[in-house]
Amino acid sequence: MTQSRPIPRALPVFPAVPAPGESWSSRALRRWFDTSVAVEVVVGRQDRIDWLRAVPFIAMHLACLGVIWVGVTPVALILAATLYAVRMFAITGFYHRYFSHRTFQTSRPVQLVFAVIGASCVQRGPLWWAAHHRHHHRVADAPDDPHSPRVHGFLWSHMGWFLTTRNFRTDLARVPDLAKFPELRWLDRFDIAMPLALAITMYGLGVLLQHVAPQLGTNGAQMLVWGFFVSTVVLFHATVTINSLAHRWGSRRFNTHDDSRNNAWLALLTFGEGWHNNHHFFPGSARQGFHWWEVDLTWYGLKAMSMLGLVHGLRPIPAWVLAKARG
Repeated sequence: MTQSRPIPRALPVFPAVPAPGESWSSRALRRWFDTSVAVEVVVGRQDRIDWLRAVPFIAMHLACLGVIWVGVTPVALILAATLYAVRMFAITGFYHRYFSHRTFQTSRPVQLVFAVIGASCVQRGPLWWAAHHRHHHRVADAPDDPHSPRVHGFLWSHMGWFLTTRNFRTDLARVPDLAKFPELRWLDRFDIAMPLALAITMYGLGVLLQHVAPQLGTNGAQMLVWGFFVSTVVLFHATVTINSLAHRWGSRRFNTHDDSRNNAWLALLTFGEGWHNNHHFFPGSARQGFHWWEVDLTWYGLKAMSMLGLVHGLRPIPAWVLAKARG
């Protein structure tokens, strides 16, 4: 795993000539040493994994081993799959296509509902997600891209970047259109609240089912492990394959400046996000599957919501883009 060292934003300013009583060689040595220290302080510490803050992330993965003790039932699998599907749609349809790219409009209540669902995915708040994704599009696969496999290697692009001091922060300057909503700022600031609420709900549901429907064979611990931990960990890794795998494996219909690729398997896994080369060529469309055979479940879901009046103004694929895709 390699990690790039971007040029720091601020380095010491040195005089053009040596200080009184200082030789040119001493000045050069001092400049090299101070600059090296500045790079280490300004860049190095911020781009290392913050292991203390990574403990909950690691613990969530270890908790999946609980399946050994709690066992599995059909109701546990159905719940885990349902929560995966609902939350994947919240990430792809709203965190990505709505909050990050503004490819359609919706009401403030609907915006909040899907922000809450997205926040339960343990992928941080909507402002954080959108700010980082907008930055990614500006510098895709360049040295400043925090999760480029070309620059940083596979493991870092998949999850290492997510745990660094620099990338824990939300740059509100990148999302001024979203930062005006206090409820979204609250979800961003207290990004542990929704995952914790979901975990408690899963445990409570299991306890309830154990009493009212004992024939299902489930309990609080099983619902917690399958409904929250397993479903959330699978959801996380499926989502970030678009950062790692979709920039390495697949076809390239468009000659973009990055390494984005179209991958049908990833598109099925992530409800349409695997048509990644399409998306990087024209990120302004609410639809990422440019042909009828490019399955885009998120697009189908958004169209259904549009028919119900829950969203509107879905931005289409322009005719010139479709013509280029056919060519």
